[in-house]
Amino acid sequence: MPAHSFVRARRRWLALAAGLTATLTIAAGTTAPAAAHPRPSEPIKVVADGLNGPRQLSTGFGRLLVAESDAGLITAVDPRTGRTKVLVRDLFLPQGVAEVGGKLYIATGEQAPGSDPSGAPPSGLMVARPGGEARMFADLTAFELANNPDGQIQFGPDGQPLDALSNPYFVLRDRSRHGFLLVADAGANTVLKVDRHGKIKNFFTPPTVTTGDCTTAPNNTTSGVGCDAVPTGLAYGPDGLLYVSALTAEMPGEGRVYVINSKGKIIKVIKGFTSPTGVAVDHWGTVYVSELLEGSPPPNAPPPPGFDPSTVGQIVRVPRWGPRTYAQVTMPSGLLMYHGSLWSSAWAIASFLGMPDAGQVVTVNRRAFEPAP
Repeated sequence: MPAHSFVRARRRWLALAAGLTATLTIAAGTTAPAAAHPRPSEPIKVVADGLNGPRQLSTGFGRLLVAESDAGLITAVDPRTGRTKVLVRDLFLPQGVAEVGGKLYIATGEQAPGSDPSGAPPSGLMVARPGGEARMFADLTAFELANNPDGQIQFGPDGQPLDALSNPYFVLRDRSRHGFLLVADAGANTVLKVDRHGKIKNFFTPPTVTTGDCTTAPNNTTSGVGCDAVPTGLAYGPDGLLYVSALTAEMPGEGRVYVINSKGKIIKVIKGFTSPTGVAVDHWGTVYVSELLEGSPPPNAPPPPGFDPSTVGQIVRVPRWGPRTYAQVTMPSGLLMYHGSLWSSAWAIASFLGMPDAGQVVTVNRRAFEPAP
C-alpha cells in the first residue's frame, strides 16, 4: 500500500537487471557458475549455494531455515555441512519463516499492482509442517483492508491499488508476555502481532521520513510527500528491545533501524543506511545491518561499462561505541546471529539478473569488517 513499498523496490531491481544484463551480456535463464567455497579461515565463508532468492534466515529443527522466494520453497540447511533439504514446496513468494512447536510459519508476498493476479493468493502468514501443504493462518491483506494502520490512500480513482496492500517480509517469535509471532509487513508499512489463533493486531507503524531526499519525494500521505519506512527485518537485542530495519524507499542514507520496547514505543533510531533489509544484534549489543542495493547504479541510470554485480551490497557493523565498519557481501538480505556467528543470505536478487541458483548462505566473521591493508 505505501507508495514506496517493497514491491516498488522489486520493480527497481528488474530495471537494474535489464541494464546489468545488457552490460554483462548475461542471457536470461543462463545458469550462474557454481560458487567457489572459501576456506573456513577466510572472512566470508559460503555455507550453502544453489539457492533461488534467499530472503530471511532463521533456525528450526537444529538447522538454518531459508525462505527461497523465487523458488517457492522453505529449505533447511545443515550449518556444518551445507547440505540442504526442502521442507515446504509450492509457496507463492515466501519471504520470511519461523519455526514454532514443530510448525513453520511462512510470510508470503503480494504481486505488484498491474500484474496478472490469476492464481495468486492474498499475502499472509501460512502454516505448514515439514513435508506438508501450507494453509492460510493469518490473512494480512484482509487485515490491511479493514484497518489500514498507516492511514494512507489505498486505491486510486480507478479503484485499483496504488501499490502493495500487504507484502510481509520477516517473521519472528514474539518474546513479549503471551506473545506468539511478529511480522514485518513491508507493503502495509507496519509491524504486526499475530497470536496463536491467527488473530492480528497492529504493533508498530514507523513514521514517514521527511528528511534528505525524502523531503520532496511524492507519497500518498495527507501532505503528499515523504518516504514510507517499509519495515523489512526484525531482531531482539541483549537489552530485550526489538530492532526493526526499514528500507525507507531505498533513499540513499535515509534507511533506519528503529529500536522499540515491548509497548511499541521508539527508544532509539539508528540512521544513515541505504536500502537496509535485515538486522541482527550480537550479545555485545553490536548491530549489523544488510544493505541490499548499496553500490548499485541510480534507479533510472544504466550501469557503467564493465559494472560488476558482485560488488552490489554490504553489511554494516554498528558497535555501541566507535566507528562503523563494513563487509562486502553481495546482495545480502536476511541476517541472523546463531551460535555466536553472523549468518547472511547473499545474491538474494540474482534471479533478476538472469542468474538462477546463484543464491547463497554465508557466514561473516569479524575479519570481514577490517579495513583492507
